[in-house]
Amino acid sequence: MRVHVVDPPAYTPAYDHALCAALAACGVDVELITSRFAYGLVPEPAGYVRRELFYRAAGGAGRARRAVRLAEHVPNMLRYRAAAREADVVHFQWLPLPGVDRHLLPRGRPLVITAHDILPRERVAGSHGAQRRLYGEFDAVIAHSQAGRARLIDDACLDPARVHVIPHGAFAHLAQLPQAPLPPELTPTTMPVVLYFGLLRPYKGLDVLLEAWNGIADAELWVVGRPRFDVSRLRASAGAGVRWVPRYVSDLELAACFRRADLVVLPYREIEQSGVLATALGFATPILASDVGGFGEVAQAGAARLVPPADAPALHAALVELLAAAGERERLAAAASALAAGAASWERVASQTAALYATLVS
Repeated sequence: MRVHVVDPPAYTPAYDHALCAALAACGVDVELITSRFAYGLVPEPAGYVRRELFYRAAGGAGRARRAVRLAEHVPNMLRYRAAAREADVVHFQWLPLPGVDRHLLPRGRPLVITAHDILPRERVAGSHGAQRRLYGEFDAVIAHSQAGRARLIDDACLDPARVHVIPHGAFAHLAQLPQAPLPPELTPTTMPVVLYFGLLRPYKGLDVLLEAWNGIADAELWVVGRPRFDVSRLRASAGAGVRWVPRYVSDLELAACFRRADLVVLPYREIEQSGVLATALGFATPILASDVGGFGEVAQAGAARLVPPADAPALHAALVELLAAAGERERLAAAASALAAGAASWERVASQTAALYATLVS
């Protein structure tokens, strides 16, 4: 079976790589169709082919790159529609212009899309309706959790028969990277470390975390990731013991941060599922998260402690408790390791995904 996994904007190169490598390992002929990732190196293909068909004229990063990509998008989608004739199944990960993209999709073969975000968070007029109509063009829509499936049925108005739950795999391959130093912005410490990692965006609750951190003096909080909004006020108001790495970090730096962390915190206001959580599972790092989206299903497996979203006092109490309870952190770590090797393993994810493809083709 020939499958194209398509991520035009290269939003999730780690996910794309892990999925394609796992599919290839279970016998699927996979090609990843994507664009150049502007912020760092990406893993070399393992058993699959990577073709950077999109946005070839867009160099650098920032507004200029976004403008060039916008101009290239429709011609590139039309070019890909012709290339898609080579595939038996086309599996999209992201489509950045849903109102336009629904008219540019390949025809004559099964189409699958993974709903990494159920509906757009940066809401503009008509964006939710455009996303719903885009989903309507697909033969199958994948959610990463039962909570995501419910939202696709209730909020995106999809036929339940077309919505399938396949978990987000744990990024265990990152834990196999060689030892490397921490980012130079971080100095070694003997105190416990709480890690807040990933793109800094308002819905991820960094403000709630910094409020909850007040009064914690016997640990360090590391905030690591490229800001997508102005964090100057948050940095100015942060108390002692907060260290910042406000940039994209390499996979080696990522691995060093997760190996050193005693606890990973995800105080999100909303989410479907998270690559940061998948990374924490891969490193068997204890997780403290908001009770939103699919996080509850990770907690049901024993691999995360939950607090109500946007509740700084509850988050503070949980931080204090877990920082003082090494045994509870060890229990969470063991459950994370078991989940990463079981239901959240990429072997399991690939098997379920390949079975879905086979059903659609037959």
